[in-house]
Amino acid sequence: MDIEKFAAENGLKRVGARPSFLAYLKESWAKREFAVALATFTNASQNAQNRLGRWWLILTPALQGGMYGIIFGFIMGTANRPQHFIEYLFCGVFLFSFMQQSFTSGATSITGNAGLVKSLSFPRVLLPFSAAIQQFINLIPQIGLLLVTLLLFGNPITWQWLLFITAICLMLLFGIGSAMFAARLTVQFADLNQLLPFVFRLIFYSSGIFYSVENILSKYPIAYEIMKFNPYSSFLTLARGLLIRDYSVTATTWWLCAGWAVFLPLVSVVLFWAVEERHGRED
Repeated sequence: MDIEKFAAENGLKRVGARPSFLAYLKESWAKREFAVALATFTNASQNAQNRLGRWWLILTPALQGGMYGIIFGFIMGTANRPQHFIEYLFCGVFLFSFMQQSFTSGATSITGNAGLVKSLSFPRVLLPFSAAIQQFINLIPQIGLLLVTLLLFGNPITWQWLLFITAICLMLLFGIGSAMFAARLTVQFADLNQLLPFVFRLIFYSSGIFYSVENILSKYPIAYEIMKFNPYSSFLTLARGLLIRDYSVTATTWWLCAGWAVFLPLVSVVLFWAVEERHGRED
């Protein structure tokens, strides 16, 4: 008896078999509430052990911004600081933290949930998706603090603040894509988790968190053009141009950010789907 033919005739499918790509997307979308619920409860459990709870979501980036402001504000001196340095710095620290945490939490979303992966049947891509959603939930109160900071330092509310909502949506898509990409890499190369702190320290110092990339590279036009393709720097440039007075946004920046927000999730989900059957295996 041909077992495969018998199974096909009776509508039986191999356990853990990879569906078609469109079926995979459809199933993932149908179970999106699972990812959101997982993000919400994981977030609550992580903050439950601290006395200040969710206040640390605001205090941590605020303390980081204050520390960087004191250290690098004195090092660079008044002449070398970007315009409106405090707003510039806080915008960089808060938004970079979201993008970094989306990648790093996505990197452990599969390997850190091995029991869940082995015991339940669901599209594994929901785990890095959930990790990015969790970081976005953390970002919301930080955005509130950022906007209050901008107002306290004299930045007027303009119609461009509405466009910041679009920028955040693009950043969320980029965060989801980077979480999926990181999960795909660490499933195959577990040692990557040990390198991520060094990689992101390099990205942090090269993305213009506390200095202007344009001013630093003004004498090196080729290097500056290459740096424009750094997605972290591009998203920060976009946000600052929309929120901080005397800054502006070019069409090129919008196109770069939109490109990263579409390209990375699309490529990442295809790569993830390609190895769906391998997730949860010991080999």
